[in-house]
Amino acid sequence: MIRIALVGDIGSGKSHIAKLFNFPVFNADFEVAKIYKTNKQCFKKLKKKLPKYFLSFPVKKDQIIKAIIEDELNLKKITKIIHPEIRKKMNIFLKNNKKYEAVVLDIPLLLENKLNKKDDILIFVQPKKSEIIKRLKKRDNFNISLFNKFKKIQLPLSFKKKKSNYIIKNNFTNRSVKKSIKKIIKEII
Repeated sequence: MIRIALVGDIGSGKSHIAKLFNFPVFNADFEVAKIYKTNKQCFKKLKKKLPKYFLSFPVKKDQIIKAIIEDELNLKKITKIIHPEIRKKMNIFLKNNKKYEAVVLDIPLLLENKLNKKDDILIFVQPKKSEIIKRLKKRDNFNISLFNKFKKIQLPLSFKKKKSNYIIKNNFTNRSVKKSIKKIIKEII
């Protein structure tokens, strides 16, 4: 089974592009949201580490945002609790989908959390810089301060690009992206 991993900037369109591959997709952001809603053990750990912010279960997005904005160290505390759970969920996903030719990993902090393997096919999603902020501002829950804190914990984009096997230029039109995906699939499978 080939592991295709998408890397790039926040808001670059990785999740949308992941679906266009037509392989099973592991979406870490979706799994994190599920953990906050359903995992009482994680909630208890968060409440123990950050009792001022995590008051009731299920965890609410505004509690997380407040904790991260008020103190940058809280982001590290939260990720220390959440990332082991994501690793477990990813391993279950990989086990459940090993019959497929390939799977797509849509994990924003893949390289930062060393979730990649040496033979993963890394694809850097490169949109126009101006498009990212424009698109992020359209999101209901966009918060520039939160965006900047997450940018700080990410590896430089130049490093991610250099590590990648392929680059998909995302101009946010499906036609050109699908063409790039078709070419990549033809080369790797």
